[in-house]
Amino acid sequence: MNLPNKLTLLRIAMIPLIVAIYYSPLRNLEGYSVLNSTISLVDILVLVIFALASFTDYLDGMIARRDNLITTFGKFADPIADKLLVNTLLLLLAGEQTIPIIVPIIMISRDMIVDAIRLVSSSNNRVIAASYWGKLKTVTQMVAIIMLLLRNIPFSLLGVRVDLVMIMVATAVSLISGIDYFVKNRDIILESI
Repeated sequence: MNLPNKLTLLRIAMIPLIVAIYYSPLRNLEGYSVLNSTISLVDILVLVIFALASFTDYLDGMIARRDNLITTFGKFADPIADKLLVNTLLLLLAGEQTIPIIVPIIMISRDMIVDAIRLVSSSNNRVIAASYWGKLKTVTQMVAIIMLLLRNIPFSLLGVRVDLVMIMVATAVSLISGIDYFVKNRDIILESI
């Protein structure tokens, strides 16, 4: 197994660790007051693990392209790892009512629709490459999650909820990305109607 695939598997392995820490007894410890916001030890630990996992996403792709280590397993596992990581965090944040539940519903629905489009396309021997909107969706989701885990620090000092604005931007980009995939591949989707 090559290094990019090992990094992808490491990213997947970090997900249960994030969930375990999120629901650990550490959650009951008093948070730290920073710039008009309160951040807990759990938020900090989950943030560090999520940031490392997000970095492995960048790193495995960069290494795979640079060293020509692109594999079928990597093409399969990398997007799954990304979606599992991001959607797990979105569900955890929605569960504690940091974000509205509609956010993960929209993003998970989009992912399912795009995966279905890719499945239909592959059965027609057509490969759908990741689009600009799809890549932007992933980046905006990861940035938004980091800002949410930071509990809006440093923007809390200004009284502006940049973290919530960013998650709404990520949701909008997710919708646009889903629509873009559908429009670009509507000929395959609608051919049997």
